[in-house]
Amino acid sequence: MSNLHPFPGSPFPGSAAGTPAPSLPLPFDPALPPALRGRMLREALPEALQRLLDRGQVGRHSRFTDDGFAGVVEEWTPPDEVTPRHAALARRALAEIDDGILAPAPANHLLGRVLALLSHFPAKATTPEVEQLLAMDWADDLGEFPAWAIDHAARVWRRTRKWRPSIAEIRALCEDACAMERGLADRLRAIATAGERTGDGGAGAAAVRPVLASAVRRMR
Repeated sequence: MSNLHPFPGSPFPGSAAGTPAPSLPLPFDPALPPALRGRMLREALPEALQRLLDRGQVGRHSRFTDDGFAGVVEEWTPPDEVTPRHAALARRALAEIDDGILAPAPANHLLGRVLALLSHFPAKATTPEVEQLLAMDWADDLGEFPAWAIDHAARVWRRTRKWRPSIAEIRALCEDACAMERGLADRLRAIATAGERTGDGGAGAAAVRPVLASAVRRMR
């Protein structure tokens, strides 16, 4: 199941001499614990990006909806010293995460996984035709997630629950599964935006609105 790759290799465009840079794709193994996956991804980035990630500012505040308290929102803002070179490095790393690690699951894989999961918890008085339509709804509502996150959510539900899942419950498990990777992608996107504005003569990182990384951290 491992997708782990070694990372010594061709550098990122615009990386400085002597700055470690990953080969393509970035090292990633969904079977590893999230904390270890995150550490490996960060350590595979150029040192210049790692320093920016460490120096960014994190703010948190409570989020409320019509139903009441909905969790804590984390806002991350890049430091002021972001440059166009940093933006180029961030864009390259972000492309590898968005197009590889976080790429939406293929439709056939997603639909097959949903149908298999629901078959473990058959619904009473549901015709095969209706069951197929329900599966299509599931596929539509889970379509943003990578295959490994959906597989993880289905496995967790099979092993820990005795009842048929709702779409919202599986979505929550998928969101938790890839929260670390999404958070890193959000921060790289903020660095890229800050560096591009600096290169255009704008106000730089100070003018960039905070990015919602790991948007809502549920309070357990």
